[in-house]
Amino acid sequence: MTRIAVLGDGAMGTACSLILAKKPDHSVVLWSAFEDNARILREKRENVRLLPGVAIPESIELTTDIEQALAGADVLLFAIPTVYLRESLVRLGPSLWRGKQPAVSVAKGLERDTFLRPTQIMLELAGDRPVAVLSGPSHAEEISRGLPASLVAASTDSALATRVQELFGNDRFRVYTNADIIGVELAGALKNVIGIAAGISDGLGFGDNTKSALLTRALVEMTRFGVAHGAEPQTFTGLAGLGDLITTCISPHGRNRRVGMLLGQGRKLDEILAATPMVAEGVYTARSVHDEARKLGIDMPITREVYQVLYESKSPQRAVQDLMQREQKPE
Repeated sequence: MTRIAVLGDGAMGTACSLILAKKPDHSVVLWSAFEDNARILREKRENVRLLPGVAIPESIELTTDIEQALAGADVLLFAIPTVYLRESLVRLGPSLWRGKQPAVSVAKGLERDTFLRPTQIMLELAGDRPVAVLSGPSHAEEISRGLPASLVAASTDSALATRVQELFGNDRFRVYTNADIIGVELAGALKNVIGIAAGISDGLGFGDNTKSALLTRALVEMTRFGVAHGAEPQTFTGLAGLGDLITTCISPHGRNRRVGMLLGQGRKLDEILAATPMVAEGVYTARSVHDEARKLGIDMPITREVYQVLYESKSPQRAVQDLMQREQKPE
């Protein structure tokens, strides 16, 4: 048996637990940070708030005891939003340092002040161990229900990437491997910012031509930013880049797109976030990426306009106008 500890009972953590538990040689434990959430999961065997109607089988062990979750674990899966990852790992403390199990991240974002990627935060606070990231177009609402999806497992340790591929792969969940962990994590973070832009476009009532142009030019600036940080350009045309970008920008499940759509309809950011049950990582990533791009002189006009709408009270209409009236140039 392979025992996998899934740390974080949000939508993605729950969905990953369901996928992993499909294999009879897997023992899966899902750790909750809060007792109230764990109690509902135990009583209902369902993530009522985030994945209603999706049953959690009895084979998945549910706990709030981190010692119980880690006991005998062969693999750790971190499903904690990036904005909460550091404080969660600090709170868990020494428990995470005892073993050297490989750690897999499914978080998408960048830490606000340090600009660290999730796997970098994990290495800093959970000890020196092999790390990988699983990313790509993967709304939990769909994969938890067994709808076909393809993702990418990235690690500088090729054996670990292959192991993640084997752990998750099934007849409805196809996993490719990739050595470019920097590019995969940056793509997963950057696409959330563009998801907000896509939502603004929808909220303003724009059409398919607008969305197509937005995604195409967004991919250019995502790639530009990634390459400047050591990523491979082809990663951004793969599942972690273009694939996840499409899903984020068109899906009704996309929380970042929803934030943008409500902004485009005239709602205020504080009001939107207060009514959003899941974390919209793009709101926080926009600030990190904007500041980093400005510091390094990387031209990212779409990201800049999203940042100004979020943090400088710029109207969405003015942001669109400023994008469209930029100096004409060759493609």
